[in-house]
Amino acid sequence: MKATVTVMLKNGVLDPQGRAIAHALGTLGFSGVQDARAGKVIELDLKETDPDRARAAAEEMARKLLANTVIESFRVVVDG
Repeated sequence: MKATVTVMLKNGVLDPQGRAIAHALGTLGFSGVQDARAGKVIELDLKETDPDRARAAAEEMARKLLANTVIESFRVVVDG
């Protein structure tokens, strides 16, 4: 079972990488970009066959290692 964990900085947390991306896009002529946020995507290939158990396992992994839950939020999507 595949689980995708998307980790992003929480709203209100400064995102210098996102700010640099937005600025660089503006210098390349993409003037419509008002803001950008940078995050990370982790794809997990799990042995678990039950979608609910796979989601629970991926969420626990995110809480314990993949995300700093003080400043980051995460979302888990499980595909069969």
